[in-house]
Amino acid sequence: MALVSGGFAEVVEPLARALDIDLFRANRLEVSGGRLTGRTVGPVIDRAAKERSLRELAADLDIPMADTVAVGDGANDLDMIGAAGIGIAFRAKPVVKEQAPYAVDGRLDEVLDVVDAADADR
Repeated sequence: MALVSGGFAEVVEPLARALDIDLFRANRLEVSGGRLTGRTVGPVIDRAAKERSLRELAADLDIPMADTVAVGDGANDLDMIGAAGIGIAFRAKPVVKEQAPYAVDGRLDEVLDVVDAADADR
C-alpha cells in the first residue's frame, strides 16, 4: 500500500507511519532558520504527479497496472483513478464521482467490498 497526497509530508508522514504505510509521496514544506517559508521544496505532487506516482510505484513493485487500486476524492485524483485497474471515488466531489468507475460514500473499509466485487467481475 502506498499513499500519494497533494498535502504536506509533515502531516502525511506521521499518518503513514501510524498506519504502517512505508511508501508515501507528498509535498514538502521549506524550512529556513527553523521557520516555514511558505514555499515547498522538491517535486510538486499535483494531478499528473499522482498518476505518475501510481505508475512508478507499480513498476517498482512489479505490479501490473491492471492490479492497482487508486482511491481519491478530488479532481487532482482523476488521472490516477483513471489509470488504476480499479479506480474509486471516496466521499468525492461530484465531478470525481461522475468520472470514476466506482464510488464509495460511506466508510473507508467499504473500498474493500468494491475491490472484491470488481475482481469478481474480471
